[in-house]
Amino acid sequence: LAQYTRRVPTLGPPDWAEPGLAFRPMPSRKRVFLDVALLSLSLGTRALAQASPYVPLDDPRLPALEYLIARGAIDDPSPMIRPFRELDAIRALTRADTVPGSVPGRLIHALRSEFDGDSAETRWAAQIRGGGEAYTQKRRDPLHLGGPGTANPYLDIGLQGEFGPIVLSVRPAIQPSLIGDPDWPNHAQENVTTHLIEGYIGGQFKWISLTFGQLERQWGPIGFPGVPFSDVGYERYALALDVGNKTIKLSAVGSDLRRQRDSLGQSVNRYYFAHRLEARFSSRVRAALWESVLISGVGRTFEIPFANPLSPSVLANGFGVADSGSNTMLGADFQWRLGGHTTLQAQLAVDDFWFNKRNQKQDRYAFSVMAFGPLGRVAAWRAGYTQVSSLALRTANPQENFTDLGVGIGRNFSDNDQTSVWVTFPVEHRFLLSPELTFQRQGEGRINDPYPLSVNGNQVTPMLFIGTVSHTYRAAVGVTGRWWPFDLAGNVGFHHVTNDQNRLGVTVNRVVARVQATVGWRRRGHFKE
Repeated sequence: LAQYTRRVPTLGPPDWAEPGLAFRPMPSRKRVFLDVALLSLSLGTRALAQASPYVPLDDPRLPALEYLIARGAIDDPSPMIRPFRELDAIRALTRADTVPGSVPGRLIHALRSEFDGDSAETRWAAQIRGGGEAYTQKRRDPLHLGGPGTANPYLDIGLQGEFGPIVLSVRPAIQPSLIGDPDWPNHAQENVTTHLIEGYIGGQFKWISLTFGQLERQWGPIGFPGVPFSDVGYERYALALDVGNKTIKLSAVGSDLRRQRDSLGQSVNRYYFAHRLEARFSSRVRAALWESVLISGVGRTFEIPFANPLSPSVLANGFGVADSGSNTMLGADFQWRLGGHTTLQAQLAVDDFWFNKRNQKQDRYAFSVMAFGPLGRVAAWRAGYTQVSSLALRTANPQENFTDLGVGIGRNFSDNDQTSVWVTFPVEHRFLLSPELTFQRQGEGRINDPYPLSVNGNQVTPMLFIGTVSHTYRAAVGVTGRWWPFDLAGNVGFHHVTNDQNRLGVTVNRVVARVQATVGWRRRGHFKE
């Protein structure tokens, strides 16, 4: 490692550096990450493992896996963390103790045939899917409207390679329906929109894995967007490290966010880091502590003290050096599997908490509670409640909001709560139907709104529900599944909304729907030695 890193050139200021601003060279951070990558590879020579691609969050087979997990028919490969690997899904399906002739048993058998259990050391896979999609509104979140309805063609191409402990995956898409989506970051595209759904390279070994690239992540109970990461926005590049086993696991993710301009017109660099330590106390109880920190500033870099997965940022950087250019959020996850295959999950996040002078600043928080289990001999149920306080995820400095180009990294909306109930059951062993009932209250607070000023030194903003509160009553049904080569994902809901768009006295009824239907071709094989 020493011989290699001595050859890393010293980097000078990049061509985008602001004139006249102090700029710190970055050889140390690049050298550290090169060292980490090389160290991972060197450790892997002693504990080789077969690499496996991740199951994407838009994979039509994932809802079937979530249904089986909710019923307790299979183990959750990574509770409250998505995505998990195809290999972990195969292992969970193989270990399942289900009556072969039952409906869940037949679905398990069908999924086993869908996932490739080939143990060859070098493999490849290729797929192409084409079809169409239609929406009544563009935003992925059906409870917050955004963009006009549309119908467009869709095409994606996926390529994967596995070389022992190394995996590569890339899947670009042509998706014109993204034009007009308020959460899509590229507003310059007018006719054809290309979208990199995933593109990453990873090294996976017995105790450690390192992944660099772009893919969707969800940290939190399934059914609600996670607070530190979720799929309400779109994918971002990140470097992710996982160390541990089933008993204890440390996860760290670091990502650069898109630059913003401050009030002086200067380019502000922004970076996001998340650390999570999970422990399994028994076969029924798991708990995790996590933190996420966003740093910003003119000329700032991907700073190692914040990226260090063994450094609690709130202690080492927040309280320790009082960094004025960072915003830290602390959180905890909890899972308890009760009797009868019923599981309880919870996530709590504290965005800001003042021990002293509590009248000067409002507490900011978010939490979710979720429960799920089997319903009768076939169905699964899931029910949950979530709440985000009025000022959560934003600060007096917009550059420190937990957003990327104004879109939430985890939650995309503040000042709301939601209660939802879902029931899921399979149809013809290939498709799932999921009726849903949801009630949401949304205040006027928004994640990108200016932070409210104090009055006589006191913060008088309500902790929940600013101004006129909109109420949404939603009854919906979703359908997902794969009958190769046909993939289907759709959802249609009827909404009764009072105080629509936070307009007092305005009541509307609307239908909100989205559907994607594609046909595809897929091939797998082995690389020749």
